[in-house]
Amino acid sequence: MIRGLRACTFIALSLAAAHAAQAQDYPNRPLRVVTSEVGAGGDFTARLVGQKLGAALNQGVISDNRAGAGGTLAAATVAKATPDGYTFLLQSNQFAVSAALHANLPYDPIRDFAGISQLGNGTVVLYVPPSLGPRTVKELIALAHAKPVLLYSSSGAGSGAHLNNEMFRYAAGIKATHVGFRSSSEAMIEVVASRVHFSVLPLGTGIAFIKDGRLIPLAAAEQRSPLIPDVPAMSEVVPNYQRSGAYGLLAPAATPKTVLLQINTALRRVLEQPDIQSQMYAMAFAAAPTTPEEFDRIVRRDIETYSKLVRVAGLRK
Repeated sequence: MIRGLRACTFIALSLAAAHAAQAQDYPNRPLRVVTSEVGAGGDFTARLVGQKLGAALNQGVISDNRAGAGGTLAAATVAKATPDGYTFLLQSNQFAVSAALHANLPYDPIRDFAGISQLGNGTVVLYVPPSLGPRTVKELIALAHAKPVLLYSSSGAGSGAHLNNEMFRYAAGIKATHVGFRSSSEAMIEVVASRVHFSVLPLGTGIAFIKDGRLIPLAAAEQRSPLIPDVPAMSEVVPNYQRSGAYGLLAPAATPKTVLLQINTALRRVLEQPDIQSQMYAMAFAAAPTTPEEFDRIVRRDIETYSKLVRVAGLRK
């Protein structure tokens, strides 16, 4: 009995020592950040932050694009990865949207991931073409009640843009028909060309069209943007509108706490750098790091928000 206890104690101490040695040696090879966006905000953010994060950790950071299936391919890749602190998921609101939409995901969006930090929030804007007429959200709502059918565009059924538009439609109490495209850029062009009547899409994608007068911004979510300071926040004109544009970093659930905290500390230092903040500002992105626990709460909140919308709209797949 005593011999058995000694053996167990020896094994436990050996594992603890090995873990401590590993922690001191971490990281000793390149890190991988998996994204679900190619050539979009998430991809740009992964490369921008990844380069600086790698410099802070004295290691390379590889951006691994796993586009498709509404972000679930990227999420499943990370959920099934070895939890050794070398594989991470750069998640956007698509992570919460997919969790709300799909009943049978190949992972559990809560139990299979551990939060590291929020990176920040991207601004989305309610756009209309100048030819439509409305210059305020109130006028757009009035038009929707008077006009038989309004069309709105998004980057495809089940995308974050789709649900952001549905969120506006339900909060405003209007009817409108969804028209899906392959990307936010294509959805934006449809508004510019007046082939659809409105859309809620990223500010970074539409700022050039605002400046040259080809798009009218009616409201910004979640708050006013310094890039378009005279445009009201959605909460000022449609109080029931709730949306999250948070980007953040997640790890496989069993990743050591010491690793989560080490990456969190490095990320905070990266996001404080003026050149990073200026580049994020240029794409209408506000840096807002959090603790791992705070980011876990944000993810849970976003899933609850979109799940409620999906139930009301009858969109569950």
